Amino acid sequence: MSAETVNPLNDGNVSGSDEELIDPAFALHRGGKMAVQSTVLVRDQDDLSLAYTPGVAKVCTAIADQPNLVHDYTWKSQVVAVVTDGSAVLGLGDIGPHASLPVMEGKSILFKQFGGVNAVPIALDCREVDEIVETVARLAPSFGGVNLEDISAPRCFEIEHRLQERLDIPIFHDDQHGTAVVTLAALRNAARLTGRTLGELRAVISGAGAAGVAISKILVEAGIGDVAVCDRKGIISHDREDLTEVKRELAGFTNKAGLSGSLASALKGADVFIGVSRGTVPEPVVASMAKDCLIFAMANPDPEIHPAVAHKYAAVVATGRSDYPNQINNVLAFPGIFAGALQVRASRITERMKLAAADALAAVVADELSANKVIPSPFDERVAPAVTAAVATAARAAGVARR
Repeated sequence: MSAETVNPLNDGNVSGSDEELIDPAFALHRGGKMAVQSTVLVRDQDDLSLAYTPGVAKVCTAIADQPNLVHDYTWKSQVVAVVTDGSAVLGLGDIGPHASLPVMEGKSILFKQFGGVNAVPIALDCREVDEIVETVARLAPSFGGVNLEDISAPRCFEIEHRLQERLDIPIFHDDQHGTAVVTLAALRNAARLTGRTLGELRAVISGAGAAGVAISKILVEAGIGDVAVCDRKGIISHDREDLTEVKRELAGFTNKAGLSGSLASALKGADVFIGVSRGTVPEPVVASMAKDCLIFAMANPDPEIHPAVAHKYAAVVATGRSDYPNQINNVLAFPGIFAGALQVRASRITERMKLAAADALAAVVADELSANKVIPSPFDERVAPAVTAAVATAARAAGVARR
């Protein structure tokens, strides 16, 4: 019997053109979710001569003489490249550049809707760090910033670092920093709600990938009491001889208590669980945590600790899902962060800017706190303006703003 490609939406009896009748997601995505729209009208010969030749030549010549004018007379300062290689797509894993494109289109839409930032999805058909860095660097003149997305660790760390070293526009790996900013904001409010400060909390992070590393860094920068990070082999500590360079760095600034052993041992008496990994934490381990603990189980689609279990022991529960309260959603951070950075033509996004974004995000609901509301909804119209303003101010204070 010869091999045959079968539409996964049906049993072979429904034509491809009828996909939409089975799943509305396909109807929504048909033809893509984006289009290019002109901001000027070309109604007659005069309009054409201004928008294109010969009028455009005057602008090109001016930019050639004064390169900074590119920010004023092109869209450069209003547009971000959303770049992936499709190697670590949320919930789907390594699906490659073509299959990742619908996600990058979606990300670009979120930039526009929630931050007023134009974004262009770019899926790269290459995997080597050198190739990705070189490709993005060559594309950079067209953009005011680069949002790296869904690139697997540990390559994502090196790619971000090398691009930022080479380019004078913000390079931001959202899987790392967006998640970290929103997590910190929610944790600040959860601590406040329960009468504590960050400095009084001992946190345990399950997962030492892109998000786990970034969350660790921002929590330490923000003054967390202590944080231990666990990978599949247990607590990351100096006594382990199997650590990668990134994990050795983690061991240098986390786990002040000097813990070793398993995730279960780390969670005994812990105030905070932050999950950015796969797997399940058994209920007896959850029960061993401190009274009024805070549980942020953010794996998608299946949280490491199911909310029904978490609520038995925790004062505040957060997940990465939209069907439970306190969703840790990156869309609360990245549109405003880039909007603020572009507004002042920042050359990079600093730790100070990320902390400012987290503080601004937490402040949006500071007077409305409850166990089910330690973080705003993505549709709260106060979010983007607050984050944008805070990031722009922090960029000026950090000396990376150019206007």
